[in-house]
Amino acid sequence: MKIVKGFPADPEGNYQLNMINMMKHAIRNFSRQEIISRKMDGTLFRYTYRDSYERMQRLANALNSIGVKVGDRVGVLAWNHHQHYEIYYGLPGTGAVMVSLNLRLAPQDLAYVINHSGAKLIIVDEDLLNVAESIVSLCKLIKGYIIITDKDINEIDTNLKPIYGYEALLAKASPIFEWPNLDENSAYAACYTTGTTGKPKGVYYSHRNVYIQALMFAAQLPMSVNDVVFQLVPMFHVLGWSKPQAATYAGAKLIFSGKWNLDDLEELTEIMVQEKVTVSAAVPAVFMAMLEFIRKMENKPDLTGTRLICGGSEPPIALMRGFWDECGGEIIHSYGSTEAMAITTLNFFKPWLKTELSEENLWDLKKKQGTIVSGLDVKIIDEKANQLPHDGKSSGEILLRGPWITRSYYNAPEAKDSFTEDGYFKSGDAGSLDPEGYLKITDRIKDVIKSGGEWISSIDMENTLMSHPGVLEAAVVGIQHPKWDERPLALVVKRKGFESMSIDEIRDHLAKSFAKWQIPDEIIFVNSIPRTSVGKLNKKVIRMEYKDIYIKS
Repeated sequence: MKIVKGFPADPEGNYQLNMINMMKHAIRNFSRQEIISRKMDGTLFRYTYRDSYERMQRLANALNSIGVKVGDRVGVLAWNHHQHYEIYYGLPGTGAVMVSLNLRLAPQDLAYVINHSGAKLIIVDEDLLNVAESIVSLCKLIKGYIIITDKDINEIDTNLKPIYGYEALLAKASPIFEWPNLDENSAYAACYTTGTTGKPKGVYYSHRNVYIQALMFAAQLPMSVNDVVFQLVPMFHVLGWSKPQAATYAGAKLIFSGKWNLDDLEELTEIMVQEKVTVSAAVPAVFMAMLEFIRKMENKPDLTGTRLICGGSEPPIALMRGFWDECGGEIIHSYGSTEAMAITTLNFFKPWLKTELSEENLWDLKKKQGTIVSGLDVKIIDEKANQLPHDGKSSGEILLRGPWITRSYYNAPEAKDSFTEDGYFKSGDAGSLDPEGYLKITDRIKDVIKSGGEWISSIDMENTLMSHPGVLEAAVVGIQHPKWDERPLALVVKRKGFESMSIDEIRDHLAKSFAKWQIPDEIIFVNSIPRTSVGKLNKKVIRMEYKDIYIKS
């Protein structure tokens, strides 16, 4: 898109929106604010923004001492903890690039990301050494490994070499670092898509991208020095959904969850209550498991005023109402992607809608992804690239453009068709915008089910299934059919106590919202549903596993 230049306001202006400047401001204003990090043994480590900043400077000096230079890429393979937060600023602040590594990727994909990014050094948790060791033979360009550990480096049993101890490096380094006046358009970090279709694709975020989005997020949530932000989202997943950056800008208290899984939700919930958490985020599967635990508690926690951002896939109404009814917590629906830095929408009620809509209609509005955050342009287009009206009915592909939306994938010319000539990213999601600006995702373009020439939304059907009290999880996919092109298949996980629930009961429940021809020919009860490394339903795996279910012999 052509840029028209007007009369210059400040042609000599050179103040850079880089992330280390953001951190400097946070230290000036909020140096005594607390940061909490959950350790491997479950105890809580506590220090302050000021303490963290000193260690960021030590880290910068340490990286320079072992040869890391401006523009070098450094891979990070770590859980959510205070050291990872230090890396978020201390590493990119030197001018190097933080490459966030998804520790749940298969070794071949992880090695591909490391090699494709050109990373020369890996920072890795001691607990994740087995992951790094699984790909060492595939990554010949790595020149060293920094291990996050409290142990003496000679006590570490590993075939990685050369190795350095994170804490030992910081202890020897100076606590003062002269940060470079880094160009804001320099790369801050790289995140790679999870590669469910083809190889992972690299998205590089500039310092300016991250800085501007942090300002937007803190303003629109909103987030302030009075908030307590609990980092549950893995920090390798789209920069932790931008919370570590927005919280720093706002001066909020930060809590890092450490290594955890669904079995730790009782402990994590207790931390939320004890520390009076006001902001957190996770995918629906995590919040559903947390809600199941809360329902069993004799003394329910009071999460009134807590805002729980839920993305990755559409949270069921049963989940949102459940949190509200059980403990007063509010699920805030959000939508995004790696290419759009996770936070593209936030679903809040506008004051006039609270008076115009019934309670039931307001809950129905909660199902939508929300309004597009300020700073972004959006278009809904049909198959011929015609722009569709914002009438809440016309559905097409969602296109996004803005100051933190990527314009290209790194070194991936084969994926150039994912972007338009005028700078829009083609999301691959189908959706509609209503006159109030609320976005509704109807499906992934590849997941929309076309049966007999008519379209069926897998997302709408999944959420209807999840509204049944006996359904814990559900997935709906289109499977090739010899007569109807595709037919839906539903996988259902029963909730405890509903073991006797029948398939006919599920069909009757769907019949209240769907026409007879839309209801799946096959509904299968399963113990679990495949998910991707970031917690989304893995529909690619489901389609492969059940690809022959409608083919008659």
